[in-house]
Amino acid sequence: MSDMNTAGGSRRSWQDKLDDYLPGGRVLSMVLAVLALYLLICVFVGMYWSLTPEPFDVRERAATYAAEDGREVVTGSVTTAALIGVMDTLLNKPGGYTHNDIFPPGVWLDNMPNWEYGVLIQSRDLARALREVFSRSQSQSTEDPDLVMAEPRFNFDSKSWALPASESEYRDGLKYVRRYFDRLSDVQSPDAQFYARADNLRYWLTTVNTRLGSLSQRLSASVGKRRINTDLAGDDAASQSTSAPGEVEVTTPWLQVDDVFYEARGTAWALIQFLKAAEVDFAEVLRKKNAQVSLQQIIRELEGTQETIWSPMILNGSGFGVLANHSLVMASYISRANAAIIDLRDLMSQG
Repeated sequence: MSDMNTAGGSRRSWQDKLDDYLPGGRVLSMVLAVLALYLLICVFVGMYWSLTPEPFDVRERAATYAAEDGREVVTGSVTTAALIGVMDTLLNKPGGYTHNDIFPPGVWLDNMPNWEYGVLIQSRDLARALREVFSRSQSQSTEDPDLVMAEPRFNFDSKSWALPASESEYRDGLKYVRRYFDRLSDVQSPDAQFYARADNLRYWLTTVNTRLGSLSQRLSASVGKRRINTDLAGDDAASQSTSAPGEVEVTTPWLQVDDVFYEARGTAWALIQFLKAAEVDFAEVLRKKNAQVSLQQIIRELEGTQETIWSPMILNGSGFGVLANHSLVMASYISRANAAIIDLRDLMSQG
């Protein structure tokens, strides 16, 4: 009889423990409560991480970097400091670099990783311009050794989480750019130079022009329309690899509309800092070409892309429909800035 009572008590004990894990049980309720709290915290942290960093004063940043090592600000210091500052912001803003995150809340973010990608692309282009033209007096000149090491590191896979992580490669690249920055004002190291010439500025602006042109088309394609194929227009002898239809349907997929929007917003944010730096380092060139106002207008158009977004989501209404279309508004600013860049390039090519 005692054995039966013991067996019955044991069964009830296991039953009670099992009930704790079934719907309505204490353990399951606690697990769900902790999970809900974790998700809530992730939501608020993700919202904080999605805030766009404030722009910085490029002159002040260059002076700060120079003062840290007892250096002076010279030609090229502000542009180089702008690149360092933008990459430093990309890596050390709230949440850090999220484009390669694989854990919450970073992996759930959508807007900020695309913003970061836009910033990264412009930083890569400026690093390439520093290596290929700004630091070289002629096409046959030797490349700066620090920039040779920095530029490929900025072009490392943007989504690598480990072995090595993207952040580690970008930080290594920053170290080499900082070394170049320090050597610029070092009279004992005359091999480090920055040549503020009109043709050099035009080289970099050509790359910017290409980037903005592509973004403008992708933003405009949010509404999706058939367009006449003009790929070979203007050249009777032109040809292409394979034939293409006379009309093409150009549409940005619905799920990518906000991705392109935030990539453009990040691109503009970085360009604002870089163009303000160029305004300082190329001041004499711009003055002689009477092009200061042209550059300032480009910056003003790009600053319009950074206005506060009051809508909780990126709206994609039709061109003349009831709802707004944020992509078309962004495309308008980007297109006007790009048109002004084309004009500035033409000014730089004039004698």
